[in-house]
Amino acid sequence: MNEGAAVVVNYASSNKGADRVVAEITANGSKAVAVQANMTRKSEINRLFAKTRKAFGRLDILVNNAGIYEFSPLESVTEEQFYKHFDLNVLGLILASQAAVKLFDSAGGSIINISSLVSTKGFPDAAVYSGTKGAVDAITRSLARELGSRGIRVNAINPGMVETEGTHSAGIAESDMRKQVEAQTPLGRIGQPQDIVGAAVFLASADSSWITGETLVISGGLG
Repeated sequence: MNEGAAVVVNYASSNKGADRVVAEITANGSKAVAVQANMTRKSEINRLFAKTRKAFGRLDILVNNAGIYEFSPLESVTEEQFYKHFDLNVLGLILASQAAVKLFDSAGGSIINISSLVSTKGFPDAAVYSGTKGAVDAITRSLARELGSRGIRVNAINPGMVETEGTHSAGIAESDMRKQVEAQTPLGRIGQPQDIVGAAVFLASADSSWITGETLVISGGLG
C-alpha cells in the first residue's frame, strides 16, 4: 500500500477488519475499496472482479491469499475437512485466477499465489493442508507456462509459520508447535506479515519481469 497501488480488499466475514485495512491504505494516499466475497463460490468471485472493474477499470496484480488450515492426524481426516480445504485453497485460487486474466490488458499482469512451506517440508497432522499447498505449487508452474505468452507472470510465495490473526485464533501463536518451529529455524523466530510484504511487492513489480513459475520460500532458513 506504500507503493502507490490501488487495492481491492476482499474479506469473508470481518467488514470491520477490511475497513481498517482500507483506512490504512487511504491514509497513505492510495486508493482502496473493500468487497465481501466467498472465494469458494464462482458467482461471488465474478461479482468481486466486476466491482474491481467498476472501481478501477483494470487489474494488474492478483494476490491469491484466501485460505484456511486445520491440523489433524490421518485417523481424524473427514470428507468435510478435505473439501473445505480444497474448495478454498485450490478451487478458489483457480477461479480467482480465471476471473483475473479477463481484466488484465495487453500489458499482461502478475499473479502471486500464497502457498506454504508445508508443500515441500513434511509436517505431521497436516496431510490435507499440505496437499492443498502442493497443488498450489503445481498450479503455479502450470499457469506460468500457460499464460506466459500473454505477458502474465505467475509465482508463489511459500512462507513458514507467520504470526497472523489466524495463528492466534487457532491457538498456534503461543503453542508448543511455535516453540518447536522456532527451535528449528536458523533465524530463531517465526515470521511477521512484513517479512512477506517485500517479496510480494517484488513479484508484483517490473523488477521481477523475467521471473515466472517460481516458488519463493520465506521461512527464516527452515526448509
